[in-house]
Amino acid sequence: MTLTATRPAVQNRPAVERRRHGRRWPLYTLLAVISLLTLGPFAAMLIVALSPRGEPTVPAQWPDSLTLDNITQVLNASGFAEWTLNSLVYSGVSVVIILLTASMAGYAFAKKRFPGRDAMLWTFLATMMVPFQATLIPLYVLVSDLDGVDTFWGLIVPTLANSQAVFLMRQFILGLPDELFDAAKVDGASELRVYWTIVVPLTKPILATLGVFVFLWHWNDFLWPLVISQSDATRTLTVGLTVLKTEELQWSMLMSSAAVSAVPCLVVFFLLQRYLVNSIAMTGLK
Repeated sequence: MTLTATRPAVQNRPAVERRRHGRRWPLYTLLAVISLLTLGPFAAMLIVALSPRGEPTVPAQWPDSLTLDNITQVLNASGFAEWTLNSLVYSGVSVVIILLTASMAGYAFAKKRFPGRDAMLWTFLATMMVPFQATLIPLYVLVSDLDGVDTFWGLIVPTLANSQAVFLMRQFILGLPDELFDAAKVDGASELRVYWTIVVPLTKPILATLGVFVFLWHWNDFLWPLVISQSDATRTLTVGLTVLKTEELQWSMLMSSAAVSAVPCLVVFFLLQRYLVNSIAMTGLK
């Protein structure tokens, strides 16, 4: 009786799946249209970047031919390589330090008990409501008094206190079972060992997700590097592209610069997209 009852259900499963997917086709169509609209500006940027200089291009008309001369000239432009390296240093160092400090602070706020913990946490999170423009001048004056203008430490250090990163790490670590930490303490593990052997491995998905966000924030950061960088020695790529724009270059050159600057962001995303998916899946399980 059991085999007879379950066999039709197994046989009808493909039909049920087909009907389910059939009801979802409007949603899939809508998502496809939104994806195409999202990719539209990037496609237009690439077309303009590959268009010969001085010739009409989109949206007025489709270019007669495409060329890599603009991208080659941008890569060989004076200062472009140095700006790119500065952006990589600015973004990479910031990612490493922010992930380290945010994960430690998130672990402390989530699993440790100490006086004033909640008040300290909410005070720190309250800084998210203060716009950066309101603290820009006092921060610049402070860094200037410490001789940090046009230096890498003056560029990087003021951006390391990331309350949003601490909050995300705390919320993720709150979901980890307390039994793991209690067992480690019973075995005599130190706080540093607990952090390194339990917290870090279990938070890899959120660390990767946060790393992508922090990298994009710093790679695309413009206002603070514009204020603190005064020479090509510390000027980032976003500020350097503004310098190129002031030289009245053609749109094809500007779009070529923007296309080249977007490559590291795409590389970081594709390398860590597996961890991004895992982070979303684990959040749904919680």
